[in-house]
Amino acid sequence: MKKLKILMIGWEFPPIINGGLGVACLGISRALSSMVDLSMILPKTDLNFTLKNVNIIGLNNVDLASLNTQINDNPYQNFSTSIHQSDIPLSPYPSASPQGIGNILEQKKLKTISPPSSTNPFQVDDLYGDDILLRIQQFAAYTAEVAASMKFDIIHCHDWMTFPAAMLVQEQSKKPLVVHIHSLEYDRSGPDSKSWVFEIEKEAMSKANIVVPVSNYTGSIAREYYEIDSSKIFPVHNGADVVEVYKERKEFPEKLILFLGRVTGQKGPQYFLDIASKVLQHAPNVRFVMAGTGDQLRELIENGAYKNIGTKFHFTGFLTKEKVHKLLSMTDVYCMPSVSEPFGLSALEAAQFGIPCVISKQSGVSEVLFGALKADFWDIDKMASHIITLLQNNSLKDAIVKDAFNDLKNCTWEKAAEKIMNLYKKIDLQYHKN
Repeated sequence: MKKLKILMIGWEFPPIINGGLGVACLGISRALSSMVDLSMILPKTDLNFTLKNVNIIGLNNVDLASLNTQINDNPYQNFSTSIHQSDIPLSPYPSASPQGIGNILEQKKLKTISPPSSTNPFQVDDLYGDDILLRIQQFAAYTAEVAASMKFDIIHCHDWMTFPAAMLVQEQSKKPLVVHIHSLEYDRSGPDSKSWVFEIEKEAMSKANIVVPVSNYTGSIAREYYEIDSSKIFPVHNGADVVEVYKERKEFPEKLILFLGRVTGQKGPQYFLDIASKVLQHAPNVRFVMAGTGDQLRELIENGAYKNIGTKFHFTGFLTKEKVHKLLSMTDVYCMPSVSEPFGLSALEAAQFGIPCVISKQSGVSEVLFGALKADFWDIDKMASHIITLLQNNSLKDAIVKDAFNDLKNCTWEKAAEKIMNLYKKIDLQYHKN
């Protein structure tokens, strides 16, 4: 059987990683590289970074001025660069603002893009600046131009930043499209959000031949809130890279409970603070650590002082991977009270370190860590009760850790890649039948 040629379109990739998306793209592409002929187009990449059997094209290394790049009659009516970007708090999670920005962009039209004569927009250090809308437009235009000279069987893209590019390539090539969903606007802004990002996500999933959410939980959101045909939704759980696990002695006698992730509404940091207050009422010999940064960090620091638990609650801010592992090596219980978590790679990493996990039912990782203790994100009493039980019941703690080690055997990028490969074969067969 022929080796399929896959054109993968990504936004993050080592060493340029802002969050879990880059980690997942690396894991998936590395595992797929022996099964397909894989080419990747990215906004930027390091020329010193190589991946065996993968052709990586970083647009920061392409002479964009030589491309005759234009977009005319573009279908993305709500996508614009004619607004004042400084007034909008754009980030990888652009509608964190409760007011959203959908109305601002309503009825705007995408202008024709021509490449600059000398400046490469992907040479700059930060892909997530205030001009992310312009970057995504340019990325779409340049990606379509580069892809026009490539041979491939299937397009595979990851999350909303790549969707405009993937749809343009699909339109010009007429090749099948796989849309990989690592996170949705629903997760970031709630079920009432109908922003321009929501519209891009909905259009891309509607045009895709196959939609690959990272969990059944996210698949249900695509079906119920985005009204995507369930017959083309095929969840594939994330894997976890093998890490060097070790234990380090704490410099304090208390047990350590850890929250690890972005300090933003989606991750439920306020719930973690409330859980901490309840646990400390019954188990005072405990410390809580919130590792990460985000838009709610300052408010939570002030709130912690107000609740008089400041001496037992610690904020680390941003941590490197090495420091995260050191923190995990000292942790007794991992708590993930996410309001909406498509997957939750950090819980898998905690499980690798032999840490029992208390996680919200509104998460994809709850589908693969069968023995973890679970509760609805809003049920802080149950979350607190689970933590107290784990602190007091060593037999239960040991059993949960043992179950998690068994669960981790099925959480590999190789198993994820095998499932994706089967989907490739499915849509390639359908394409040639038609």
